[in-house]
Amino acid sequence: MPIWKTILCAILLCLGMAASAPAQDGPVDLVRVYKAERRMELLSAGKPIREYRIALGARPVGHKRWEGDERTPEGRYVLDWRNPKSMAHKSIHVSYPNAQDRAAARALGVSPGGDIMIHGAVNGYGWWGWVLQLIDWTDGCIAVTNSQMDEIWALVQDGTPIEINP
Repeated sequence: MPIWKTILCAILLCLGMAASAPAQDGPVDLVRVYKAERRMELLSAGKPIREYRIALGARPVGHKRWEGDERTPEGRYVLDWRNPKSMAHKSIHVSYPNAQDRAAARALGVSPGGDIMIHGAVNGYGWWGWVLQLIDWTDGCIAVTNSQMDEIWALVQDGTPIEINP
């Protein structure tokens, strides 16, 4: 590959603007998040078909425990519904909290929170969405650029499992 193509690819990846996998061969059957790497994959038949740089909650280390802790949950959930008129471009809901999350929060005497989503940039700020991928700015959601959210929206169906790893 010519050096200019290598440099261009590296720049696009650093800016979080490039999906890094080949065209889709089948339906997305799993979304996998690696919080420490700020990376999300869409998988089909166990193989990654798309990869995105993500931003997380402002306090990303550890599992979400209560409303307002600014953490992104960890574990296995389901992408169960979507909002085409979200305050952050479009959004797909993560089924947090599950029964275990509610019980843990109850033991602490707090609300587990909810409304954890995969979403784009806050409406009106899409033009600088790639910059937002360089910092953790959400309240516990998983953020991508608006163009990436459009792609995810088209590829991921309601009912798709999501695995969020530390």
